[in-house]
Amino acid sequence: MPIEIDRKRFVDTMKKQAEIGATENGGLHRLALSDDDREIRDWFYEQMDDEGLDIRIDEFGNMFGRREGRNPEKGTILLGSHLDSQPYGGIYDGALGVIAALEFVRTLNDEGIETEHPVEIVNWTNEEGSRYQPAMQGSGVWASNHDLAEEYDKTDEDGNRFEDELERIGYKGDVPVTPTENYDGYFELHIEQGPYLEENDMDVGIVTGIVGFTWGAITYYGEADHTGPTPMHYRSDALIGAADVITQIRRIANSLGERTVGSTGFMDVQPNSINIIPGEVTFTWGFRDPSDEVVEDAFDRVLAEAEMAAEREGLDWEWEERMRAPSVDFAERNIVAVERATENLGYDAMRIFSGAGHDATHVADIMDTSMVFAVSENGKSHSEEEYTSWDDCYMAANTFANAALELAMED
Repeated sequence: MPIEIDRKRFVDTMKKQAEIGATENGGLHRLALSDDDREIRDWFYEQMDDEGLDIRIDEFGNMFGRREGRNPEKGTILLGSHLDSQPYGGIYDGALGVIAALEFVRTLNDEGIETEHPVEIVNWTNEEGSRYQPAMQGSGVWASNHDLAEEYDKTDEDGNRFEDELERIGYKGDVPVTPTENYDGYFELHIEQGPYLEENDMDVGIVTGIVGFTWGAITYYGEADHTGPTPMHYRSDALIGAADVITQIRRIANSLGERTVGSTGFMDVQPNSINIIPGEVTFTWGFRDPSDEVVEDAFDRVLAEAEMAAEREGLDWEWEERMRAPSVDFAERNIVAVERATENLGYDAMRIFSGAGHDATHVADIMDTSMVFAVSENGKSHSEEEYTSWDDCYMAANTFANAALELAMED
């Protein structure tokens, strides 16, 4: 028989976590290594301690809570997501997976279920990548896909070093940031952040993989000058070059494939005055697609467009790729466990490929991995308008719990 988590306690806990870093418009502003991040970490530590979990914090601030199983020789089943948020984001992104993992442990404790495998829940550090790049930073270091010393030395826009801020909030642990246990499988619950489940009238998404992507930035150097007396043919306008490339980023995505997406999410214009021709502009690119070859094609094309725009406007320029993540195909064993959970619970579900990056990207390098998606109303996320009904949260959390239990009870 499938298990069902305590709906009221689950919803109440989701509401409680959303109070820490809450915005006036019902969203969440809980950036990595901020004071609010420290507060939610302290709260989560208490919740894990209340359930009798063996808690450890690694050198990068990743938080783990362990519940032993009957057979210590069996590989650990890992569950979780992240508690940091986007700037003025929503209350579900990331937090839903952490709270569902906590509620799964609570359910095991309530019902006296002793699993065959040990179970751990995790809060990964800085999944969002909004204050420090790259995204999925904590899981990336843990999986040895990023260098610890390099990530410690990253700075935010105010020049604050990552390691210094981690120490400031008291979450630079003493456990090595590496898999210290024998792991057998990972599940992550997340909102879809897209429209496909809602469009298909589904209750739950069975995630089969994650798109690959490239993030980067281009900086143009022109000549700042007076906007009035400077003739048009004398100008070397950094913003004109940037504008040309930004429009091409959208066209590149449209030309490559049905699932290809591309955008510019950040731009810095200097000196940013109405009466001065922009002398320096930095802007970003971002492309995603299930095919790594398509991502590479988009990368090549945006740099080609950037070079042509620089030549047209007489600009010096430079670029950096800030993140590249390959696409991920999840383990069929885990996918089938999620699928079986939806069938046993009587939920309508479909297989779906994730259009966003998640910590599961890196964890899949270490162990069998899959994800569960909850319905996102209107596909909204990374904004205060992000919304998933409590019914949809509950169905996804029950699916997550039952898939995890199947693997945790395997002989």
